[in-house]
Amino acid sequence: MKLLKKDNSKKTEEEKVEERREEVLSKGRKFKYPLQWTKHRVVINTILIAFAILALIITAGWLALYQFGMTDDLLYRVTRIIPVSVASVDSEDVRFSDYLMLYRSSISSLERQSNNQFDNESIDDLHAEYKRSALTEAEEYALAAKLAPELDVTVTPEEVDAEFDRHLKIGGLDRSEESFMKIVEDNFGLSKDEYKRMLYLTLLKAKVETKIDDQANKIAKQVEDILASSDNDYEKVATELGDQIIYEETGGLVDNKNIDGGRATEAMKLEPGKSSGKFISMNGDGYYFVKLIKKTNAEVNFVSIKVPFTEFDQRFESLKNEGKIVEYITINIPSEEESTTSNEN
Repeated sequence: MKLLKKDNSKKTEEEKVEERREEVLSKGRKFKYPLQWTKHRVVINTILIAFAILALIITAGWLALYQFGMTDDLLYRVTRIIPVSVASVDSEDVRFSDYLMLYRSSISSLERQSNNQFDNESIDDLHAEYKRSALTEAEEYALAAKLAPELDVTVTPEEVDAEFDRHLKIGGLDRSEESFMKIVEDNFGLSKDEYKRMLYLTLLKAKVETKIDDQANKIAKQVEDILASSDNDYEKVATELGDQIIYEETGGLVDNKNIDGGRATEAMKLEPGKSSGKFISMNGDGYYFVKLIKKTNAEVNFVSIKVPFTEFDQRFESLKNEGKIVEYITINIPSEEESTTSNEN
């Protein structure tokens, strides 16, 4: 064996360098592969921890929304980014963000106007009632969204902008956008995007209702015919059509900024004795006709006729009775007996 071993003294310098290099590399490999394995495990562990944290966040969010019914600002903003559902209407998802937007705008207005006149128990009852109302409204908008494609109904951004501009001039005032949004934010806690979202939903539902409500369209035509043949005699319309329409009188001058579905605003555009013709109420629940009696710079006296939409509500109730409206949250509203007992105590 000693004869086979190469004499180191006879090695060339190049061979010695190569041998030394191999020796160093061999020792390095002992550290290289364990280090690679360690890095691999670190990456895997990091991914597992990230998934665990994500699962915890999702679970916490799910509990907050669906079990505890929380409505805070953070959750609302999350639902605007992540399209989770609060219910379904005939398989159409009801956006959680729409429900929270409607609820938060309603309760914000209540809290600003109540001035702490309610006790805690009454406030809890009001919160529950407002949640119920907001959820039902969001479900109705979802039904409108489901019916819209079938009816070839759309609402364009230009229509929303036009409606927004119309709201700026409610009451005959030509407000700036900044001052109007200050009012909206102070009273309802809504941003411009949120307010436009509400306008979009209202316009969509109103368009759907006008498409499907043959009865309301028929009655509106009867109103137009009677007014045309009677020199705008609104009382004659009320007599002939009875409870098919709703006839109202202001009984005197009222503020032209009156929140009345847009009637005061339309009346301000008229001359005494003139009729507005048919227009859709600002909340989209029917047709209005108004006739001006008298007006000043800031007040108006008028009579009005309303032709309510009914077909949409009937379809909604039918879906509810058929079990096709499924809600993923529970809203507990106290019964009248519980409310009465609470007030007596």
